Amino acid sequence: MSPLVSRTSRSSAPWLALVAAVTLGALALVVPTRAAIADPLESCTPTQGAIVAVDFGAWGGPLLRGCDATPTTGLDLLHEAGFTTAGTAHDGPGFICRIGSPAFESGAERPTPADEACELTPPATAYWSYWIAPAGQDHWTYSPLGAMSQRPGPGEVEAWVFGGTDIGGSTGAPSFTPASVRATGPTPTATPTPTATPTGTPEPPRPTEAQVKAVASYLVGQLTDGDHIDNWGVDYHRTIAVATALAGTGGQAQTLTKIVDYLRTHVDAAIFPNGDTAAPHAGNVADLALLATIIGGDPRAFGGRDLIATLTDHVCAATDVDAGCAASGDFAGSADPMSHASALLALKRAGVTPPAVTVSRLTEQQCATGAFAGGWLSPTDACDPDLAATALAVLALHTLGGHDGALNSAKAFLSGAQEPDGGYQPWTGAGFSDTYPTGYAAQALAVLGLGDRAAAATGLLVGRIVTGGGLSPDPSNPDADLAATTAAALALAGRNLATLGESPPPAGPRPDLVKGVSYLVAPTNLIDGRYYESFPGFPDFGLSIDGAYALAATGGNDAKLRAIVEFLRGGGAVGDSGFTVDTWLGIGTDYAAGGAIGKVALLAQVTGYDPRSFGGHDLIAALAEVTCTKTDLQAGCAGAGNYRYATSVFGQSLGIMAQRRAGQGEATTKPVDFLKGLQRADGSFPSLIPAGDADKDVDSTAMAAMALAPLTDDPAAVSAVDKALTWITSTQKEHGGFPGAAGDSTNSTALAIQGLTVRGTTYARQIDKALSFLAGQQNDDGGFTVAAGGQAGSDVRASTQVVGGATGISFAALTRDVHELPGPDPSGTPTSTPTPTPSASQSSSPSAAPSVTPSSPGTGGHSSGNLPRTGWSIVTITLLALVLVVAGVLLRISARRRAVTGAGGGS
Repeated sequence: MSPLVSRTSRSSAPWLALVAAVTLGALALVVPTRAAIADPLESCTPTQGAIVAVDFGAWGGPLLRGCDATPTTGLDLLHEAGFTTAGTAHDGPGFICRIGSPAFESGAERPTPADEACELTPPATAYWSYWIAPAGQDHWTYSPLGAMSQRPGPGEVEAWVFGGTDIGGSTGAPSFTPASVRATGPTPTATPTPTATPTGTPEPPRPTEAQVKAVASYLVGQLTDGDHIDNWGVDYHRTIAVATALAGTGGQAQTLTKIVDYLRTHVDAAIFPNGDTAAPHAGNVADLALLATIIGGDPRAFGGRDLIATLTDHVCAATDVDAGCAASGDFAGSADPMSHASALLALKRAGVTPPAVTVSRLTEQQCATGAFAGGWLSPTDACDPDLAATALAVLALHTLGGHDGALNSAKAFLSGAQEPDGGYQPWTGAGFSDTYPTGYAAQALAVLGLGDRAAAATGLLVGRIVTGGGLSPDPSNPDADLAATTAAALALAGRNLATLGESPPPAGPRPDLVKGVSYLVAPTNLIDGRYYESFPGFPDFGLSIDGAYALAATGGNDAKLRAIVEFLRGGGAVGDSGFTVDTWLGIGTDYAAGGAIGKVALLAQVTGYDPRSFGGHDLIAALAEVTCTKTDLQAGCAGAGNYRYATSVFGQSLGIMAQRRAGQGEATTKPVDFLKGLQRADGSFPSLIPAGDADKDVDSTAMAAMALAPLTDDPAAVSAVDKALTWITSTQKEHGGFPGAAGDSTNSTALAIQGLTVRGTTYARQIDKALSFLAGQQNDDGGFTVAAGGQAGSDVRASTQVVGGATGISFAALTRDVHELPGPDPSGTPTSTPTPTPSASQSSSPSAAPSVTPSSPGTGGHSSGNLPRTGWSIVTITLLALVLVVAGVLLRISARRRAVTGAGGGS
């Protein structure tokens, strides 16, 4: 497929038109535009407005031209000059496939559907090629931008010719000269030449916090469905720009998360608009990679794509128009120096030194004035300075380092080009300051150390903020403009692309774990001060152990912790139901549940009890007995090393941790191998055993990482942990939370913190964001919601995971010896014992030390039923007990979805 779209349409994007084309029986979804009432030709002059000429000669038609006195884009120029256009079904309206005019054959657009279906990108041998000639230029230049991105300057003339050419424009140029179609109207009185230095009296206005918030609100309001920009189809370029702007302004974390999730889901459409066998859209690749770095993500794992490799693997060795290479050193598909500079900046900020040839390619685009060109320069081209390209080049070269000469030249240019009002003209001789280049220039001035000039530029931007928070593009247009607003947002927020997101922010809010403990031990939650329940009258042993882990991690109430452990050690009987810990574990029966056994054994170890003599059982021996030697699904064995009926990664991981803590490292060889074998190529682990093809989640991956992290002498285990943690971080949302079965889950986020803490120094930023997210989900009663934006109110199951997980202590290292304490304290008052310190085997990391905020007992709130957890569903347990007692019929424990039974599966 021709790479023309990626070369000529930085902001074009595919529609969902392919589906529509199929629905219509292979008819192309081509949306035409109606002809506007054109401005009179005399409205355009050699220095005002722009002319567009369209050559219908391929069909025996005339050369027609039209005027737009106030053009904004090349596409707008066509429409306002009286022409109609239609794009392709695949690429949208940004790739012009047909053009029509009322002055030729009653407006019938050419080529006709019989000649070109306009479903896919037309071949390079027969399409509408786009040419420009700025004021004063006597030859045509093939436009490096698409019509939706090209901004016509005053006195410019543009041309559309049907035929064949290439991305370098070496063939197919118009047969007529620019002079033959230029405007010939009277030239208006020249505007006064601006002074080179802004007048600094009075001091330029500074943006207020309220104004920055208003700008962010305006940007959010421009989104379609809250997650993307629609501009005759999805506009990925502008969507990325909005996300980057929101990352700088702050205050819109949930929206930013939605946008980033959308971009992850649609990454292929954004970076490979012509399919992954054609040149990538280098501008979108660069901007996405930069966005990923800014938000603390990994540009090497964004929606399943390595954006860094997509850039470095597509560096052009020579001119190759079919591969999207205009010259050696290009990033294939790069549209212009501005997108090229973005790519260099994205690489360097991701820790990659760009190839020297790519850096030289940018520096070669610097004009003698110190500015950088807006389009690729050839030896015969006049250097037309572009302020936005200059600013991006400054940011890139400043970040790369070692380019003082080029930066000093650019510094001189930016100083001399600044208007008295602090702004910058969109082109030489425009006579007014434009918001778009001024927004970028303000960033460049800041990194160059020109603080006063940056403040002056920002002051102009403040004056352009209109009602609703958007910014107007220029003095003649009072309405808010999306492109102008995204360009200005970072400068208004005091940020720039070279440093945005670079340093870890100050520690954010933390969950109040003292209040969390009070919620967990409140009488309405901790029944009889000894257990939790999910079904009235029946203790939920898995949930009770989760609560015990939380109390052990915080050291918040040792008396209640011991009461829970003693309740479980004593059998856990409540009333005359006959349901006990023994029936839950199934030890000595054909249905012994390895995950549950491991969970109880680990609790005994954590709290200082002997797992070899707990509740009348040797739990370590029991684990050995339920270790499968082969695959036997009827016996609950998914493979050699799987613990019987441990139907989840949670259960398998708990068993491994318990055995290893008991000194049975050799006995865990096969269980560890089985666990490692469950890891997917992307580093994730599934929830269930056996796993479905699409089954993967944060909770289980974190648990597996905790189980494997102590195996520091096993290179395969070390590698597995590294891959698992990398995958976990790739799923983090902008607000800091992680996805789970119930949405952006507190449960999953807490487990992610525990997992990431095994490499705490590496993932300090992600841990900090996650803790801040959890703090935002804590309620007045001390408990936590299940998921952000979900059902209001506190949930016991979520709260047990959050209170323990927020400490960052891995289950493999957790210790809180309470076995020699006196009997249970019925008061429910948290003790003042200190928070435990992780063992030396665990890396230190930012941890959430409990605050000392006074708290009161919570108001309850039991499991919602859809939250991942580490214990069986109480309904399943009850049915199992009844079947065992009444019928004694063989019950095969089947894999259950964690949304119903919890992350513990068989634990």
